[in-house]
Amino acid sequence: MEKIFVIGDIHGCFQKLCTLMDRIDYDGEQDTLVFLGDYIDRGYESYDVVQYLAGLSARRQRIVFLKGNHEQMLENYLAGTMRFVYIVNGGAQTLENYQAHRAGSLSPLIPDSHLKFFSGLLLYYETDDYVFVHAGLRDNVPLRRQRPEDLLWIRDLFIRSDHDFGKRIIFGHTPFAEPLVLPNKIGIDTGAVYGNKLTCLELPACKFYFS
Repeated sequence: MEKIFVIGDIHGCFQKLCTLMDRIDYDGEQDTLVFLGDYIDRGYESYDVVQYLAGLSARRQRIVFLKGNHEQMLENYLAGTMRFVYIVNGGAQTLENYQAHRAGSLSPLIPDSHLKFFSGLLLYYETDDYVFVHAGLRDNVPLRRQRPEDLLWIRDLFIRSDHDFGKRIIFGHTPFAEPLVLPNKIGIDTGAVYGNKLTCLELPACKFYFS
C-alpha cells in the first residue's frame, strides 16, 4: 500500500531533519513525501535545510513541497516590502546564515537554485482522503476558493473549528507540544525550533516519527 509521509515545520533545524529522515521507512518509488512549509527562519541552519530539500526535489518525483508563511515573508522581503516584519519574525537568522554561505560580495545572497525551490512551492496538496496545507482552511469555502492568506496564516478559527471539510486536513503552522489529532484535522508542528521535536506523520496508518 502506498504510504504518505508528512513532515512539519522545520524552521532551519537541519540536524533534526536529517535524523528524522533516517527514521522513516520511506520508499521513494511508491510512497509520497509531503513537506508542510516553514523550512526557514528562527533556526540557524536554513541554508542547509533548503539545500538539502532542493537536492531531494531534483532527484525524486514523489515529493510535494508546500509554502509556509515564512517563505511568503521571505518573498516579500526580497521584493522590498515588509522587510522589518520578516527580520523580527526569524528572518534575521536566515539572512545571517545565507550571508555565511555567500560565495562573494558580488554573488546573490540567495542562490538561484534556492530561489527556484521557493518559486515552486504549492499552497496546498490534495489526495482522495486528505488535504495538506500549511496553516488551515476556512469553513464552508471550497478548496480552490480559499484565500492564500488563510492557507498560509489562519490559526484559531481553523483550530477551533469542528467543521467537516470532506477530507481530513493535515497542517502545520500552529505549534503543539504533541501532535493534535482530531476527527477533521491533524496538526504536526511540534515546535522543533523551540527545543521540542520535529514530527513526521505516516498515512494512512496515522503513525508518528520524531527527532
